[in-house]
Amino acid sequence: MTTNLTKQTDFDAIIIGGGACGLMCAVQAGFLGKRMLVLEKNDKVGAKILISGGGRCNYTNMYTSAQQFISDNEHFCKSTLSQWTVDDTISFFETYGITGKEKTLGQLFPESDKAKDIVNVFTGLCDDLGQTIWCNTEVKGLEQAENGFAVLIERNGRTETLNAPSVVIASGGLPIPKMGATDFGLRMARKFDLKINDTAPALVPLTITGKDQPWYEQLSGNSIFCRVWNDRASFEENILFTHWGLSGPAILQISSYWKAGEFIYIDLLPNQNIADLIQKEREANGKKMLLAYIAGLYTRKFAEALSDKLPVDKNLASLTKTDIEDISQLIHEFKVKPAGDKGYDKAEVMRGGVSTDELSSKTLAVKKIPGLFYGGECVDVTGWLGGYNFQWAWACGFVIAQNI
Repeated sequence: MTTNLTKQTDFDAIIIGGGACGLMCAVQAGFLGKRMLVLEKNDKVGAKILISGGGRCNYTNMYTSAQQFISDNEHFCKSTLSQWTVDDTISFFETYGITGKEKTLGQLFPESDKAKDIVNVFTGLCDDLGQTIWCNTEVKGLEQAENGFAVLIERNGRTETLNAPSVVIASGGLPIPKMGATDFGLRMARKFDLKINDTAPALVPLTITGKDQPWYEQLSGNSIFCRVWNDRASFEENILFTHWGLSGPAILQISSYWKAGEFIYIDLLPNQNIADLIQKEREANGKKMLLAYIAGLYTRKFAEALSDKLPVDKNLASLTKTDIEDISQLIHEFKVKPAGDKGYDKAEVMRGGVSTDELSSKTLAVKKIPGLFYGGECVDVTGWLGGYNFQWAWACGFVIAQNI
């Protein structure tokens, strides 16, 4: 059954997207006595929260600053992040029964290790505050109207047009389409003639193809602590070899700074000098074979994989100066030219999005369209791996709620 109904709602705003930004916005607006309607395409809110961190939800990072975000305007996020800080996030969740525990590098997870506890805070508060959530609701269109906006929705087999003075687009980015991700936020930006900065998968595994692919495939499952860098950024964390290329935290991090056709570099022994280590070992045990020595630093499997690149059949005493230079070059500056990435299916976030030039940094309102707000992942602000993107989303939700 398809009908067309027009309804003037008594909501102060309609929030499109029941993810981290949209849920925080609904709750914070509720604290201020504002009535929100959250429209969510999936059958439940917080889908991405529920799968994040392997179902544990790394909900913020203690070391958050503007430096961990990528944007055409590196200063844009500062106002939002200062209005809702990490301390605010920690206090907010503690108030509602969630105590954080630090894993590594400032990453905070609920002590329960259950992402659903995070979502339950928001659904519970929305109930308490009288905020309305409609799931299984798809937004088909958005128009400016006399008293704000007309939002065309499809729900329960019917189409309706809802009216509200303000609209918040918190519909996320393109990653993980199987979980309902769409380009809605970007489509609406184009419709309203807003500038969009080039989008691409970010925090995403990188692929290796061609003649080099079997070499990586043989190492599938091996994880090594490394420094990975290019001319834009550097990260020290684990990398993971896979049958199709490279993954692991350091690779996901550098992927946000990588573009097709470029090289990345890997220091397989960060904070140490392989030449010095070999010299020390050869003085004590010059008869040790290079293969055995490399296997002691890594794994036998990894040492054997390097056998076509290094003189592993030599003992340490017989290594020439050139041999040691070659070893040092390989270990400390392993050069990789990825063929591509695993795309939006495997990406954790989207890079690029609605240009910050179009938004007020203080309110996240669209400058040329009164009453329209953008927050979260569809804005051109992309955080590092480790809870930063959730902190950005919570902060966006808070800031928008203050300004509706």
